[in-house]
Amino acid sequence: MSADSAIKILLVEDTPVVRKMELRVLKKIGFSDILEADDGEQAIARLTEQEGIDLIISDWNMPKRTGYELLTWVRSQEKYRHIPFIMVTSQAEKKQSDKAYQAGATDFISKPFEVAELKEAIDKAFGSAPEQSFQEASVPRKAAPGKALLKVAHIQITDHLPLGVLKYLITHRNISPKYFDLETRCMSGWNPVRQAIESGEVDAAFVLAPIAMDLFSANVPIRLVLLAHKNGSICVQNIRNEDGVSLSEYFKGKTFYIPHLLSVHHMLADIFLSEIGLKPGLVGKDDTNVFFEVVPPIRMQEFMVKTPTASGFTVAEPMGTKAIADGEGTLLFLSGELWQNHPCCVLVIREDAIKAHEDAVYEFVHNIVQAGRFIAYTPRTSSGIGVEFLDPDKKLGLKIPILENVLKEPMGIKTDDLFPVIEDLDIIQQYMSDKMGIGTLIDLEKFVDLRFAEAAYTDLEIQRRPSLFQKPSDIVNRLISRHR
Repeated sequence: MSADSAIKILLVEDTPVVRKMELRVLKKIGFSDILEADDGEQAIARLTEQEGIDLIISDWNMPKRTGYELLTWVRSQEKYRHIPFIMVTSQAEKKQSDKAYQAGATDFISKPFEVAELKEAIDKAFGSAPEQSFQEASVPRKAAPGKALLKVAHIQITDHLPLGVLKYLITHRNISPKYFDLETRCMSGWNPVRQAIESGEVDAAFVLAPIAMDLFSANVPIRLVLLAHKNGSICVQNIRNEDGVSLSEYFKGKTFYIPHLLSVHHMLADIFLSEIGLKPGLVGKDDTNVFFEVVPPIRMQEFMVKTPTASGFTVAEPMGTKAIADGEGTLLFLSGELWQNHPCCVLVIREDAIKAHEDAVYEFVHNIVQAGRFIAYTPRTSSGIGVEFLDPDKKLGLKIPILENVLKEPMGIKTDDLFPVIEDLDIIQQYMSDKMGIGTLIDLEKFVDLRFAEAAYTDLEIQRRPSLFQKPSDIVNRLISRHR
């Protein structure tokens, strides 16, 4: 049973293109009686002017009055305190969702989200959501005798190609695991991946490093065992930039898209925009003059084209190269140019899975390392595998030549060295905490389990390639010179 489609919904979102997207989602679910508001102040006006509002769906970061301030106001008013309130926001940290719940939020969804997530939240708000059937402490289900069935989550980005290549190599018997069978789970976005590894629906996940660290800070029993890749992201500028206009002038006052608040993409974009003299941040933050907005990676190109104030985006490949190939964006920089051999996505495994099937985890990590090296040495073959693995329904429009160009780019994605370096992960958490005010500092020695990577690297005799985090101003000055 679902929520009554006749309910009246107040949708509060300051970004027009995002509000239009959310309107389409609500209408797709079946709701048509929807009021709109640009910010918290306008939302209060709508509440006082209109009778019978049954549900509030609000962003957090907005000018004039934030979504959090709107929530506390609603809960302080006798007339409105009963109205279900769903926070849909870029504020993706666990501590932010806890803050919202403590203030009286009915549910909390971090951007980017999918249709099913919003529908489930609405149904839950009205007591009609189905019961979840996830195991709270899942250990791998047995496959063949003596084997563990490892369920591994991922999304449709090149960063997760080593998993697809391993699946291909197992299917074609190039690799024959002794201790595990593999089941991959392609998920629609970061929220489902996060929920799946947190609940125990899956045993392992390829996920953004800052998301993984945030989960660990919230006592989710996971350990980081390997990197998914190094480098691999791209910063694309909207082609609308006028000739002769400096980068600082062009980006000032505009929106810039990122795939998640807790992402290295966010961090690198913040470094670049700060170095050219701007103050990047979320809407509502003091002195911000270029505004981060979280949107689904597969929608970034579309949003940039349709939004006059959109200046560009940073995203995992091949989304950026596709926008450039389509003539709708220009290259600003590759992430490897700003931080050479940087980590981004990582492989995390639940502690219960590690304890129950340690041999399977050793073998799985070993095989992922092998798959990463296969990609590095056979980019053409790997591109064909990648198109099928990342775009099985042909919705992304991936082509083998585009993916091959991504894999061959000297400063692009690297998969031949996946060894996790604690110092690199610390650079991420320290910058995001000190400079951006997001994330929670964790004990990386407890979070990172190096046993499995060390065994694979010893067995395969692989040389590690260190990252190079240079003085950002020097790198950015070179990028600006190239732009000119």
